Amino acid sequence: MQPINIQQKFSKFNKQWHPHQIAVVDDMQVILAKIQGVFIWHTHEDQDELFFVQKGVLEMHFRDKIELVKEGEIIVVPKGVEHCPQSHTDQEVHVLLFEKLNTKHTGNLQHEKTQTKYPKI
Repeated sequence: MQPINIQQKFSKFNKQWHPHQIAVVDDMQVILAKIQGVFIWHTHEDQDELFFVQKGVLEMHFRDKIELVKEGEIIVVPKGVEHCPQSHTDQEVHVLLFEKLNTKHTGNLQHEKTQTKYPKI
């Protein structure tokens, strides 16, 4: 039981779209990711996802709208909702995600950006 310095953890990696686990809370995980550009459209059929923007502005694309999530804000993507995160104005965004341990990075979709292991840092 020690405090976790999120900024310090972000400094430990540079690869974008590659989540890193920093903590586990019951059956949930806290992960960090750096994103830039466009991800892929995907759905998590049985899991919600919480995104907290630590740095930058996240565009969360849904099929019927786009939500801008600014520094210090969160957005929850409900299970079963197709979404596509991307950075706003192509600047790097730092996000903290809170999701179940069994949540697959890109849902049931396999893509070159799909990660199957989240290194613990």
